[in-house]
Amino acid sequence: MKHKLEKFDNLVEAFEAIPTVGKKSALRFAYHLVLDDTFLAMKLSNAIESAVKSIRKCQICGAISENEICEICLDEQRDRSKICIVENAKDIFVLEKNGLFDGRYHVLENLENESILKLKEVLGDDVKEVIFALTPSLSNDAVMLFIEDKLKDFDIAFTKIAQGVPTGVHLENVDMLSLSKAMDLRVKI
Repeated sequence: MKHKLEKFDNLVEAFEAIPTVGKKSALRFAYHLVLDDTFLAMKLSNAIESAVKSIRKCQICGAISENEICEICLDEQRDRSKICIVENAKDIFVLEKNGLFDGRYHVLENLENESILKLKEVLGDDVKEVIFALTPSLSNDAVMLFIEDKLKDFDIAFTKIAQGVPTGVHLENVDMLSLSKAMDLRVKI
């Protein structure tokens, strides 16, 4: 007869649901938290609960924020002539962590009219350049052309990060040198 550990098994399954965590790692995490370090387990539980309750998307750019408007959008020192379009909020962390961009951002989660309208609102008269920092792919090339067409009435330059970023690789997986070169050597579309 097998011993049934329903709560432990549920914990292992929850860890397995996290991207890149396999069965063995999930089992190690669960075992460590339940038997070796219950204090860490409670700390982790509280941190997750607190984050889930307080983290939201910035109303302006879509970045992760603890307030309605993120610190980047509120920062008057940022270059308001440039907007960097990224695929998701994680990409902003990568660029900010390495100090690669001093302008504002727009998270492009989809191509629905709402997202395009929000981008048009953010552009205003100050923006002179829209930089696409998207994972190089044919579908993202189509996205850039679509956005460029939707924003053709604005007097702005459209650029994309240089091909220092390998095709199909997400920004979070790119080494610092390649990402830095890609940002510095961005090209006109």
